[in-house]
Amino acid sequence: MRKGGSGTSFGEVNYVSRLVSLVEICLMHPLDVVKTRFQIQRGASDPHSYKSLGDCFRTIFRSEGLYGFYKGILPPILAETPKRAVKFFTFEQYKKLLGFTSLSPGLALSVAGLGSGLTEALVVNPFEVVKVSLQANRDSFKEQPSTFTQARSIINAGGFGLQGLNKGLTSTLGRHGVFNMIYFGFYFNVKDAIPANQDPVLEFLRKFAIGLTSGTISSCMNIPFDVAKSRIQGPQPVPGEVKYRTCFQTMGLICREEGYLALYKGLVPKIMRLGPGNLSLIFII
Repeated sequence: MRKGGSGTSFGEVNYVSRLVSLVEICLMHPLDVVKTRFQIQRGASDPHSYKSLGDCFRTIFRSEGLYGFYKGILPPILAETPKRAVKFFTFEQYKKLLGFTSLSPGLALSVAGLGSGLTEALVVNPFEVVKVSLQANRDSFKEQPSTFTQARSIINAGGFGLQGLNKGLTSTLGRHGVFNMIYFGFYFNVKDAIPANQDPVLEFLRKFAIGLTSGTISSCMNIPFDVAKSRIQGPQPVPGEVKYRTCFQTMGLICREEGYLALYKGLVPKIMRLGPGNLSLIFII
C-alpha cells in the first residue's frame, strides 16, 4: 500500500480515497441496481424481463421514478469503510505471511488477494443481503421499506445465519475471493513490469489502464458467483419455496434452465462501474 506522495500524508491519501469511493457509490449505484435486476431475471419467460440495458433504465424510470435507481444505496455506503479497511489490511498481512513460504512473489500476491477477498466477504455479506433485497423490490421508492426495516424483516424470517442475514455467503466468498485474487495478482505484477513515468499525468494513466484491465478480467471471471449470489439473496421464483439454495447448485440450475450465458448476466453494467471505481484504488495501491 502506498504511503502517500511527497508532501502528502497517508491520512490525507486515505481521506481522499474514501471521499472518491463515496462519490463513486452515489454516482454509479444506478448501474448496480440495473446489474442486480438483470441477474435476478429468469430468461425471456420472466414477466419482468428486460430486453436491453436501455430498456431496463427506461422501465425503472417510468415505473419507479428517479429514486428507483438508488434503492439499496445505504448498505454499500455503511459497508464501505470496514470493507476497505479489511481488504487492504488483510492483503498486507497475508502478503507478509506468504513471504515466509516458497511461493514466487507473483503467485504470493494472488494468494494474498484471495485471502483478503475471502475475509472481506465475511464483512460485506450481511450488507449485500439487505441491498439485493431492496434493489429487487419493484415498488415505488416511497412504498419501499427502509434499510433498517428490511434488515429486521430478514432477521425475523431467517435469523443471522445462512437462511437470513448471511444467506448466499458461499457465493459472496467466491465473488470477492476470485476478484481480489485476479485483481491484485494481475495489477501488481503488470505494474512492476511496466516502468513508472515521471510525468504525473502519464503515471496516472498507466495505473488507471492497468487497474481497468485488471478489473475487467476479474469481473469476467467472478460474475458467475455474482449471479448466483443475486439469485440466492433475491426473491425466489415461487414465494415460500426456496429454489436457489447454494452457490454451485444455483449455477447448475441456471445453466440447465437458461444456458451457460445466463451466468454472465449483468456483466456490462458491472464493467461500466470499473472506471470510476479504479480512481479510489489508485490513491492507495
